[in-house]
Amino acid sequence: MTKNPFARAVPAALLGAVLSASALTVPALADIKDYAFELTQKEMKQGEAVVAVRLVDKRSGKPVPDAVIFAKRLDMAPDDMETMTTKIEQLPSTEPGVYRFKTKLTMAGNWRLSLGAKVQGENGTVEDRLVFQAVK
Repeated sequence: MTKNPFARAVPAALLGAVLSASALTVPALADIKDYAFELTQKEMKQGEAVVAVRLVDKRSGKPVPDAVIFAKRLDMAPDDMETMTTKIEQLPSTEPGVYRFKTKLTMAGNWRLSLGAKVQGENGTVEDRLVFQAVK
């Protein structure tokens, strides 16, 4: 019985083509470092305040909605008073990708907002420390 010399080559070539084509259509996954928080305001009045931040995809500049904020802290570490903290309470979002927090800025000066969040569909944690100023 005579075998065609291409009998093994054709299926192997087809398999290679299918695997190559499927690799090209798989979207590149984002790295958790592709996300960052940004303050919407760098200065706020001392006293009762709402601090708002935007979570953005740095690759596109687009806001990232539906992240789960699980760590939040507000202190005066930039003014060498890390133990000077205040309560912070998350408020409902008013627009996609914007996360708001109610707080009381007890002193004028520089405040640091530390956040930790999980982005839907991504592994890892987005962590950021943002500094803003409270003024009288």
